[in-house]
Amino acid sequence: MWSAGNLMFDYLIVGAGFAGSVLAERLSSQLDASVLLVDKRNHIGGNAYDCYDEAGILIHKYGPHIFHTNSERVFEYLSRFTAWRPYEHRVLASVDGQLVSMPINANTLNKLYGMSLNCHEVEQYLANVAEPCEIKTSRDVVVNRVGQELYDKFFRNYTRKQWGLDPTELDASVTARVPVRSSRDDRYFTDRFQAMPLHGYTRMFDKMLSHPNIRILLNTDYRDIMNEVGCRQIIFTGPVDEYFNYCYGKLPYRSLHFEHQTHHLPTYQPSAVINYPNEHSYTRITEFKYLTGQEHPRTSIVFEYPRSEGDPYYPIPKRENAELYQRYKELADSLEDVHFTGRLATYKYYNMDQVVAQSLSLFEKLKAKRSRSLPSRSVVVLSSEPENQKQSVVLQEQPDEAA
Repeated sequence: MWSAGNLMFDYLIVGAGFAGSVLAERLSSQLDASVLLVDKRNHIGGNAYDCYDEAGILIHKYGPHIFHTNSERVFEYLSRFTAWRPYEHRVLASVDGQLVSMPINANTLNKLYGMSLNCHEVEQYLANVAEPCEIKTSRDVVVNRVGQELYDKFFRNYTRKQWGLDPTELDASVTARVPVRSSRDDRYFTDRFQAMPLHGYTRMFDKMLSHPNIRILLNTDYRDIMNEVGCRQIIFTGPVDEYFNYCYGKLPYRSLHFEHQTHHLPTYQPSAVINYPNEHSYTRITEFKYLTGQEHPRTSIVFEYPRSEGDPYYPIPKRENAELYQRYKELADSLEDVHFTGRLATYKYYNMDQVVAQSLSLFEKLKAKRSRSLPSRSVVVLSSEPENQKQSVVLQEQPDEAA
């Protein structure tokens, strides 16, 4: 592992997932900035990290990551670091002893109820079963569109397992992410760009972080090197409440436990992902060869078990949590030379492409700020014992160096 020593960097970036890696690449390649990229884990790539298991099968260690975006800007940017394998994601759900298409579409209803409705008739059917209501919660979104019965079959129990809360307790945005279609389109996503990195996410991150101005420290908590490293600015992609030492209390996150298995079968299930909304304690099973296109006589799968404790994966979308985050955001906005980006740092349930877009936008702001900077600039000198818990950096004026 590379050792930082007593050095000065233009940027300290905490977290080597999409948010941190995109900024490390942009700052080093476009501004010739020196970057120290630090991550607690023993690998780059964050939750998108993939690797070969003992059987030689490429797996996603932290569950399936399916890339999709409508942003040409994001897709073209990532295409600098990877070729792509076209892939349109399809999901089945185990409901009433059958495997049916998800999201709900014409094929779903026809198979589930033994009907043969055309697309126009499906729209009429959904209009008849819908229960219009004022939309305040996740339940309201679904019932307003498909009625109570389909809500019970597909959404209620899955959501309760995933979030540990009833849909009536969750913000409407949770189930609004899942469409309902009257057509026979059984794709999970309809974005313009849908593909998987041809050689995997980790290879893509390797190329992204290959610039000689980037130094990487793994297995490292950034707080452990506070007395050894100086930097002009910090980019933080971890949990925002952690940065401020939980001074207002902890922001709630939902975690996951993954159980990986390899089977002596060419395929384990008929689709990349099968959701289990009503039976079992896990929410879904993913078979990776569908995602990667890898040919192998064996196959590897993963079971996902939602948890209340563990690494933070999903910010829990409730009104009181959003209000608590706003208090942390006010602290974050008050720090001129510390920048927060990514799902955890901004407490938003972002997809991968949204995180990339957010970091690209932050880069443009940093670039503009640099062009306006004076010859002498503030340098962030890290301190393990901040005098003010609301701001864990001490600002000292020091001579300008190349940025």
